[in-house]
Amino acid sequence: MTAMHGVALTLAYFVGAIPIGLVIGLLRGVDVRKIGSGNIGATNVVRGLGMALGLLVFVMDVGKGVVGVTICRQMGMDGWLLGMGALFAVLGHSFSPYLGFKGGKGVATTLGTMLALDWRTGLIALGVWFVAVAPTRYVSLGSILGVLSAPVAFYALNPAQAEMVVPLAALAVIVVGRHNENIERLLKGEENRFGRSRKQDHEEAQQAEAGDS
Repeated sequence: MTAMHGVALTLAYFVGAIPIGLVIGLLRGVDVRKIGSGNIGATNVVRGLGMALGLLVFVMDVGKGVVGVTICRQMGMDGWLLGMGALFAVLGHSFSPYLGFKGGKGVATTLGTMLALDWRTGLIALGVWFVAVAPTRYVSLGSILGVLSAPVAFYALNPAQAEMVVPLAALAVIVVGRHNENIERLLKGEENRFGRSRKQDHEEAQQAEAGDS
């Protein structure tokens, strides 16, 4: 790895670290870290500020991943090094120096990196997300499954670039790890469904228990 490659990874990290959701929320006079789940990602922005701003945050977070990988590619990186560029962009989002090395869960930024590396992989991951979320409305479940599918899909589509799978697998592990609280709630049946409040989900769970008793 050359000094230029180090510069590219640094740029990918700092681009990924831009807290889009927080910035947009503050422009509307709202600190998204103090509402809903406290996350700076698109899902919490949708819950707190509405669908339009949530979609804007989603698109811009995806864009960070695209830009991060593109910077690395333009600076001569390929193979596993380009995969590291994707990893650094997501690390920036999840551990932002602008937020005291805190941040979001990295799902949208991961999608952006996959679209930039191989658009087919990105679409497969997005498809897995949709198939999981559509019937369950568990965004976290779709995000976890979509991220885990990405390195598998990339390898299946690009077997000659097997060295890329290692950084992409590391990326997936980090993003899934950021969902540890969501995983606990999913296992307990307490996870919030998209478009519903936690109170509604809790009442529905109590009704189901009463029906089983």
